[in-house]
Amino acid sequence: MSIKDQVIAIIAEQAMLEPSDVTLASTPEDLGIDSMGLVECIFAIEEAFDISIPFNADFDISTVASIIAGIERLKAEQG
Repeated sequence: MSIKDQVIAIIAEQAMLEPSDVTLASTPEDLGIDSMGLVECIFAIEEAFDISIPFNADFDISTVASIIAGIERLKAEQG
């Protein structure tokens, strides 16, 4: 399963949606994910990919696509 597919599956599960309801352009707000839900998504993503996501301006969580891009960057930096 690709990073994109895994992230979409995690976000969909946290938002109690079907993966097909989650698009790359979706924002957390579009998906009904509040700040607490977003934290839970981040924790689930960190666990799934064995990474640590920084809670600062270096990691864009504005859309699903930006979250995926950030994870791909972190995984690449890990080697």
